[in-house]
Amino acid sequence: MPDVSNAIFGSWSITFGPTFALTLTALLYVRGWFKLRSLAPRRFDGWRLTSFLGGLFTLFIAISSPLDSFANLLLQVHMVQHLLFMMVAPPLLLLGNPFLPLLTGLPRPIAREAIGPFLAWRPLRQLGLWLTHPRTAWIIFVAFTLGWHLPAPYELTLHSDAWHEVEHICFLLSALLFWWPVVQPWPSRPQWPRWTMIPYLLLADIQNTALSAFLSFSDRVLYPTYESVPHFAGMTALNDQNIAGAIMWVPGSIAYLLPAAVIAARYLSPRRVGMAVKRIPHQSVRPGIRGSLRHRVRSGFDLLANPQIRRLLSSLWLRRSLQLATFLTAILIVMDGLFGPQLPPMNAAGVLPWTYWRGFTVLALLIAGNFFCFACPFTFVRDIGRKVFPARWNWPRRLRSKWLAAGLVLLYLWSYEAFSLWNSPWLTAWIIVGYFVAALLIDGFFRGASFCKYVCPIGQFHFVQSLISPLEVKVRNQEICRSCKTFDCIRGNAEHRGCELRLFQPKKESNLDCTFCLDCVRACPHDNVGIIATMPARSLWIDRARSSIGRFARRADLAVLVGVLVFGAFANAAGMALPVENFLNFERLDFDLPGRPFELAIFFGLAICVIPALLIAGCSWMSQRLGSVSNSRLEMANRFVMTLAPLGASIWLAHLGFHLFVGSHTFIPVFQRLLTDVHFPFLGAPAWNIRSWAFPELLDWEFLAIDLGLLATLYSMWRVARDIGSSSRAFPIFLPWGIFALGLFGLAIWIIFQPMEMRGTFMS
Repeated sequence: MPDVSNAIFGSWSITFGPTFALTLTALLYVRGWFKLRSLAPRRFDGWRLTSFLGGLFTLFIAISSPLDSFANLLLQVHMVQHLLFMMVAPPLLLLGNPFLPLLTGLPRPIAREAIGPFLAWRPLRQLGLWLTHPRTAWIIFVAFTLGWHLPAPYELTLHSDAWHEVEHICFLLSALLFWWPVVQPWPSRPQWPRWTMIPYLLLADIQNTALSAFLSFSDRVLYPTYESVPHFAGMTALNDQNIAGAIMWVPGSIAYLLPAAVIAARYLSPRRVGMAVKRIPHQSVRPGIRGSLRHRVRSGFDLLANPQIRRLLSSLWLRRSLQLATFLTAILIVMDGLFGPQLPPMNAAGVLPWTYWRGFTVLALLIAGNFFCFACPFTFVRDIGRKVFPARWNWPRRLRSKWLAAGLVLLYLWSYEAFSLWNSPWLTAWIIVGYFVAALLIDGFFRGASFCKYVCPIGQFHFVQSLISPLEVKVRNQEICRSCKTFDCIRGNAEHRGCELRLFQPKKESNLDCTFCLDCVRACPHDNVGIIATMPARSLWIDRARSSIGRFARRADLAVLVGVLVFGAFANAAGMALPVENFLNFERLDFDLPGRPFELAIFFGLAICVIPALLIAGCSWMSQRLGSVSNSRLEMANRFVMTLAPLGASIWLAHLGFHLFVGSHTFIPVFQRLLTDVHFPFLGAPAWNIRSWAFPELLDWEFLAIDLGLLATLYSMWRVARDIGSSSRAFPIFLPWGIFALGLFGLAIWIIFQPMEMRGTFMS
């Protein structure tokens, strides 16, 4: 094989036609740009010119460089060429606002007499509006992308230069249509609201991910031509195909996700809009009498705005009824776990907690809020126990942090794998019993809700994930709170207790430490507390003192808790992937480790503690140096680790949602068996072979969840960077953390694509 470098440098093919067309287009644009710059300097500034010329140069590289020559030898090179045609050149060209500069750059007689009337022709304008409509543009783009990557059309382009050029023209034109609604080059007008471009891009990313994953993980060569061409040393056609899929996957996803993040950031950024705040005289609000709803100032959705819904949700009997129902369910799980069959798919303790409760809880947390704690069976037993236990002591001051909770969460994540808790109904039953005993004793001897606030690992999981929830318990009007003298929301009164977690509503921010018990709603004499819609993850970039929590920058314990849950999501999901399981088994044999618990202790210690700590410290150091800020590295690390919460929540959602839908059928035969065991078989014999209701598109929804988590994390990081430094320093501060988040995103996608153990089902 000839020297590779000589082959590369000798493979430039600068053909006259395309080069002349690109050069002429550049000259026309530059001519028109200079004319328009004097008329609209802000609309046609220097970066528009740079962008358009950069797009033309990208097309030149894709057409004339060795990429085109090597495209028939290496699929990965061909994929790079496609990315230039579809992901790089089109948005650069459209960002240059090319319509008017190109038209102005033409000789005036041609522009007025030849092209002008043609462009003013009504059918042509209607055709242009139809083609650039987001729905049409998306369908055309996806159809060309998938269609040309089918084996038969793709093989045709490899054997015919003419069809190869047709393929490239299709890619370029369909990509221009696709990116048109996203970039919206002036003077065109949007046909859909701006926020719709976020799902527009995310859905395109899903099809890109599906196609690239098919190429990356296929075990056969899809395009036979690449098997018959000369190969580079150490490169096979299948390896080349897998690399091509990865090239299409990662840069392609970034090309979709970054503009979606920019659009989301601009759409969600607060605008200076006059607030209809009505000053309410102090004497207009009388303590002890519920204030009128006319004093509510917060706009947007309030779940408790409807009087009937408010009476229902804030009634104590509803909460007690739900707690009683979950308590009886827990008793059923414990009894079946101790005395029922010890095969997990046949036992309520193997199905209800690990498949259904975890899946539905994470869905509820991200859709609505922390409503499980509202119906928690453990606090139900605790409240009954308080009739006997005195609860006279205060929780020790040294333990009033999240360090203990973070350690318990880490212990749970390790023990879940080390002792296969999901595979042992007996251990699951004793864990539930231990939970009841711990809640009863801790809150029986210590005042407040010490168990919920400082100990409960389940509660800590809910607190952190509910930071992304769209609903929040908060005051409706701060003016009413300023006039309040009794502070019943935290102190309580003769009829209702106040917030046991010591969250003072006027200074409360986010759902952190909030159990949605609604004691504050019942206790407030002014009807000034609601369940109000808020921007998800908004509190992650706000660093002001908040009730009972303080500032995130000074809460290393809270950052550690969030980090344990975020990296624990990766470790927990990876621990179920067969490649990781096989690797751990080999390591145990190679190093003669004492056993699986010790092996997993090393794995979780590295995956959750050591490696993340080193990466976070490095990002904090780089961010401090690049941004030249005076903030300490610890404070920066604390704040940026909090912004990883959305990405961690998306991993939990994808992982636990996968098991929920795959195991969607498992409760039916379990309940059939339970009824048969008590001689009441009216549901018939257990149907253990019933098929799952999981839909085939489940993997696409997992991708979508992770994409949304990444966008929320990147946007939160950007807002924190802007808050720490000036506008000129924001990007250098953000850069290391953004790269870190993208690396985690790639790891999450890899984990999702690995074969998983079907735990809790007979498929395991």
